[in-house]
Amino acid sequence: MDLRLVVGLGNPGERYAMTRHNLGFRVIDELIGRLDPPSPILQDEALVYKADAADRSLLLAKPMTYMNASGRAVKGLLERYELSPQKMLVVFDDVNLDPGVLRIRARGSDGGHNGVRSIIKSIKTRDFPRLRIGIGRPEGMDLIDYVLGEIKPQEAEILTAAIKRAADAVLFMLTDGIERAMSKFNGPVMI
Repeated sequence: MDLRLVVGLGNPGERYAMTRHNLGFRVIDELIGRLDPPSPILQDEALVYKADAADRSLLLAKPMTYMNASGRAVKGLLERYELSPQKMLVVFDDVNLDPGVLRIRARGSDGGHNGVRSIIKSIKTRDFPRLRIGIGRPEGMDLIDYVLGEIKPQEAEILTAAIKRAADAVLFMLTDGIERAMSKFNGPVMI
């Protein structure tokens, strides 16, 4: 996999920083901590960090459009850097997976995720790799309140481990490709 762009989905601002819906942003933050890129630039409605990893240039992006309009930023970045969607990995939370479960796929549907839906609509293809991080589905709670709610202390350990493991998976994909990453990383995080 000739990965060149990693997009973490989330919502900008302190209000959303520690919510379940911002796990994509937190994976980008974990990668920033490991790769130590220079300060970001604002391009195409996204904060973009330019890093070097596995002997290649890698763009790490956080759309600043809010989740439901992520596609605008992604489309702009793909066009600016002349990248095909297959050279991009989108990282996001998923209520359809148990907390801490990672799922890497080479392509697929939006799975009910509005950020991914926006990307598919904007770039007119479902054919791009994605890394989903399970947050579970709430019982007796509104879904929007749940995904935009702060992570509870009892969830923090497994989700923090999942963020670190997701960053491991991204770096592994750079050298070993998506198929091997799927075999190695798909499944629950062990804590």
